[in-house]
Amino acid sequence: MFRSIRYMIQENLRYFGKRDTERYIITCARKKRCKLGEGSFGSVYKGQLPDGQEVAIKRLSRNSGQGFLEFKNEVILIVKLQHTNLVRLVGCCIHKEERMLIYEYMPNKSLNFFLFDPAKKNILDWKKCFNIIQGILQGLLYLHNYSKLRIIHRDLKASNILLDNEMNPKISDFGMARIFGSNDSKRLYAFGVCDRGSFLNKIKCLSLWSHIVGDCEWSKEL
Repeated sequence: MFRSIRYMIQENLRYFGKRDTERYIITCARKKRCKLGEGSFGSVYKGQLPDGQEVAIKRLSRNSGQGFLEFKNEVILIVKLQHTNLVRLVGCCIHKEERMLIYEYMPNKSLNFFLFDPAKKNILDWKKCFNIIQGILQGLLYLHNYSKLRIIHRDLKASNILLDNEMNPKISDFGMARIFGSNDSKRLYAFGVCDRGSFLNKIKCLSLWSHIVGDCEWSKEL
């Protein structure tokens, strides 16, 4: 299965060995600014490539809910997407049970750091908010209508909206994304994924969707 990933990405994506990837993490760890965040999937570290490019390295935990299929899905989908409002995947690392994704570095982290931090909330004036909303919509429009593969993200939330140094938004985390055809659009637009962190809000979600698309029911946890 790993060979299939290498074959599919070899012309579009850089492949890094485990030792190299860890060395890129250590390069910035010595400056005490290495770890950017942590979640159920694992940890994200800041790294620096030999050419000086700063990157974010998503190191999947072996106990992560994101298994090999989601990892493969993210690599195969995002490498074929090119848009200013989608995060760029620089490369990946696969070594035995170790899996890492290397992305372009976003200095302002994710949108949730601003929305839920009282000290940073004031930074988001109306002009910045409008720019972020517009960028997210442009990214979604590209995914749904204009990319080579018509894709529905299915896990869009503040923590998956990354911000560059000018606060421009970039959609990230395509592990739950799906490709859909014209005949599937109506069914899939009314379908999403609720992760463990959002599970307690499912009643509100169903109530909202019921108003939009009619009767809904909770199927199962994916």
